[in-house]
Amino acid sequence: MIISRTPFRVSFAGGGSDLRAYYRHYGGAVLSVSIDKYVYLSMHPYFNGDKFLLKYSQHELVDEVSQIQHRIIRQVFGEFGIRGVDFNSSADVPAGTGLGSSSAFTAGLINLCHAYLGRHVSREILAEQTCELEIEKLGEPIGKQDQYACAIGGLNFIEFLDNERVRMERVHMLPEQLRLLEQNLLLFYVGNTRSASVILTEQQQNMSESPQKIQSLHRMVELARTLKNELQNNHPDALGEILHAGWMYKRELASQISNPTIDEFYETARRAGATGGKLLGAGGGGFLLFYVPAAQQPAVRQALNGLYEMPFTFDFTGTSIIF
Repeated sequence: MIISRTPFRVSFAGGGSDLRAYYRHYGGAVLSVSIDKYVYLSMHPYFNGDKFLLKYSQHELVDEVSQIQHRIIRQVFGEFGIRGVDFNSSADVPAGTGLGSSSAFTAGLINLCHAYLGRHVSREILAEQTCELEIEKLGEPIGKQDQYACAIGGLNFIEFLDNERVRMERVHMLPEQLRLLEQNLLLFYVGNTRSASVILTEQQQNMSESPQKIQSLHRMVELARTLKNELQNNHPDALGEILHAGWMYKRELASQISNPTIDEFYETARRAGATGGKLLGAGGGGFLLFYVPAAQQPAVRQALNGLYEMPFTFDFTGTSIIF
């Protein structure tokens, strides 16, 4: 049996600038971190010949790759020539919650198939292959940040160049300041899992029609660059106001990114002492992230006591074969 483990990610600044409709004209930049919430994929030979037994949110037992209903599994197994396997998927967090679960799954699956065939490839190549499969082959209207964040792991500044190249820079901080950054981040689940594709499709259409939305993305890229400098200078408290400014820009990019319920949760946390925050992922639901100094954390938790808080720490391993 082969088992892969791939982290989910939290994006701090610049989200949306990793869409091709933007970076091919202006270049994009994102700052994000992977976290200790994972998708686990396992695979071993199926006992009954060349059949496929697949267990994820659904169960499938089929004879041919072409009969597989899960489009990512079908595409990857077809490309790798995988036959006769028992495949299992489980995750710490549901899909559609804004933590990059789709790209984490795809990166983990590609890594799993390489290992199953006895091959080792770098995490950078895994990120590239994940982008190619999701965006080019499956035609998903998504950006490139999740594939790199989940495949490579860690706290990173990621640039998306207009020639399709991706440049990744590890953000280095003093250990005690990195711990402070980690400890001052709170994550609350607001529900309403959603499809990112619908929101991102609208967002890309809006880019071609609204110069104001392009200007918002310009400001969001500037915030990502500012945040990189602040963190490298060991100023973690700068994250709060940068999160807030970025969220004010982001929520204007598409109609379904926020809603009155999300807005009320956000303002409640701010009144209780959060210096900033944002809804993670494309929008519409999932997790709200807040930066909250330690002294204000009890008040914020009390103000949001109806929401589930998910504790987390940073991950620096990326996608890995653990068995």
